[in-house]
Amino acid sequence: MNATTTTRYLTLDALRGFAVMGILLMNIIAFSMPEMAYFSPAIYGGTDTPDIVAWLLSFILVDGKMRGLFTILFGASMMLVIERAAVKGENPAKVHYSRMLWLAVFGLAHYFLIWWGDILFLYATVGCIAFFMADWESKKLIRVGLIIYAIGFAINLLFTGSLIYLQYLALEAGPGSSMDLEYQEAMKDIATSGAALAKDIAIHQGSYATILADKFAEHLWGPLGLILLNFTETLPFMMIGMALYKNGFMTGEWEIERYKSFGIRLTGIGLLLLVPLAIFMFLNISDPLVAFNTSIAWSAPSRLLMTIGYAALLILLIQTFSNSALLHRVAGAGRAAFTNYLGTSIFMTFIFYGWGLGLYGTIDRAELYLFVPSAWIIMLLWSKPWLMRFRYGPLEWLWRSLSRMEVQSIKITNRL
Repeated sequence: MNATTTTRYLTLDALRGFAVMGILLMNIIAFSMPEMAYFSPAIYGGTDTPDIVAWLLSFILVDGKMRGLFTILFGASMMLVIERAAVKGENPAKVHYSRMLWLAVFGLAHYFLIWWGDILFLYATVGCIAFFMADWESKKLIRVGLIIYAIGFAINLLFTGSLIYLQYLALEAGPGSSMDLEYQEAMKDIATSGAALAKDIAIHQGSYATILADKFAEHLWGPLGLILLNFTETLPFMMIGMALYKNGFMTGEWEIERYKSFGIRLTGIGLLLLVPLAIFMFLNISDPLVAFNTSIAWSAPSRLLMTIGYAALLILLIQTFSNSALLHRVAGAGRAAFTNYLGTSIFMTFIFYGWGLGLYGTIDRAELYLFVPSAWIIMLLWSKPWLMRFRYGPLEWLWRSLSRMEVQSIKITNRL
């Protein structure tokens, strides 16, 4: 690689900072409302004009893109760790799998003890598979990754399409028919009933013990279910991240014009595909199946294009403002992304869950976004000053120490 160490780390760290901050724009819904509200305000969250606008904008601009960026960065960071281990004469496989083991432990603790929306266990599991592709050339990683992504896209189309066909058969058979009952059974977890919504709100407004008991009683296999649902998206994004690290994209080594061209074209094409879907979803706002299909399956091509497009545009932004104090604050948040990700879960569940302020289910969708800047400000305020005194964020240090089975030096002793 020809980039300087400083440029390389600034690019990766700032990208990671933007991702860990941006992902909250979607996660805020999952922290504060019943799960299916994520897909449609008709299910929960308010249907006033500001709520609809917030829903559509988040779907078009954010949904899946920040998670995708986070996943691409995970793949790139995985390659960086493997590369460093090899340079130091360490066993890359041992280093990697030790990290994945402890990341899985953190993920399960996060899921069961803090918040159901964990992605760390998913990353740890898929990361174990991605390691076998670490020696592949960047073109092969991208080619095979796109094939896996296309297979997942086809599977999701078949699954969601079968629900639409079942809906058609139920309408033809009429209310109360066996086909209608079969359709209602298939839709019970998507078109969440009022009773189910009330139960979910009551649980999350309850005590910590109540929330924990429900997790073990009703959602014990949630982490495994997440792997099944997201494997064919997560692995390709990781592989693309590995490839983009290898070819210099993620480390800022491409020419500025190339980033600009890539970013504008991919984001533009993605928007051209996505905006009509958003309009169609809005016109059918009362049908939760349309929103579910759009989010899960139909938007997949645009999600991939826009995620990579966003990465290119953000790298362009990082290079343009590389001397900005604010950008270095964002990079600090990225260096401590693990701590910031888990810390955000604790902060947000304190605000919304019953063991804290108990605001779960009480705030409309548009108003929820007023809480997001507070988390961003906290990330930007603490991360950089901490990292001026310490080598790692608190949880980064713990993860590193556990992975290496040795307490790591954390304090910077020779600051200039």
